[in-house]
Amino acid sequence: MLAVIPVRHGVAPVGSDETVCEALGNVLLVGTGTATAATSLAHVATHIWLVESSPTAHVIATAIAQVGLTADSLILPASPDGRDLAPQLAHHMQRTLFAGSIAVTTDKVSVARQGGLAIADFTPITPFVATLQIGIRGIDTHGDEPVITIVEVSSPSAPSHASSVSSVAVLPPDASTMDLSEAPRIVSGGAGLDSDQRFRQLQSVSTALDASMGVTRVITDRGWAEHERQIGTTGVIVQPDLYISFGVSGAVQHTSGLGQPEHIISVNTDAHCPMMQMSDLAIVADANAVLDELAQLLSVNVKEGAS
Repeated sequence: MLAVIPVRHGVAPVGSDETVCEALGNVLLVGTGTATAATSLAHVATHIWLVESSPTAHVIATAIAQVGLTADSLILPASPDGRDLAPQLAHHMQRTLFAGSIAVTTDKVSVARQGGLAIADFTPITPFVATLQIGIRGIDTHGDEPVITIVEVSSPSAPSHASSVSSVAVLPPDASTMDLSEAPRIVSGGAGLDSDQRFRQLQSVSTALDASMGVTRVITDRGWAEHERQIGTTGVIVQPDLYISFGVSGAVQHTSGLGQPEHIISVNTDAHCPMMQMSDLAIVADANAVLDELAQLLSVNVKEGAS
């Protein structure tokens, strides 16, 4: 088995360490700044191959063939880049794709279905590509230095007739639409908010704070928010710098998907609920009333969101 990790400017995506562990310590790092990224995975990797080149399906397939790896099982983290690259790699190498797996071995792949309510087990009979859900497996660390091999692979040259492309500007991500797993600031709501309109208000407040909106599973089950906004083991695994929750009690399915935020602020009437206990700042108050006050301070259109 081999983990394939796309690297951007020396940073491996969230979930890379778990993916390396699932691949038994073997990892191919491809992208920019791979040597820097290798240091962040040294505690879980046993053999690291570095490919300082654009992370395309062609480059990865060439690198695997060049170093003589069998790699019947290729595993990528289910990060935005991993989810984007996996189907391209599967198509290029003519392999089966298992998206959203929770466990991968050479002879069995387990994939979550129906929002985590069911698990389907597959027995691959041909080489395959899989994406591994983040925050499910955990990691196994070791104290040995990994073997590092540099692989020289040239990206395919562009056709002579191709038009030249230049970068005009690099725009910052839109917090309201960016993938939750990449969001540095998250404002979330749970069952303590009293109506679906509250979540429109919550979205407005999140936007004003340049944050992304998240919710608990009970909210998506009610149809008040899309599943892509759900934080937890059956939703999106996050790792924000700042996490603010309104009316979230902190069920283990939710808190297990929070990672380790630098700062947590919670608003709840129950001072002893798990979410309040793990907060840096716990405000014992009605979440709806506090949300109204915050919306007014931020000059958010309260009429749109208030019940």
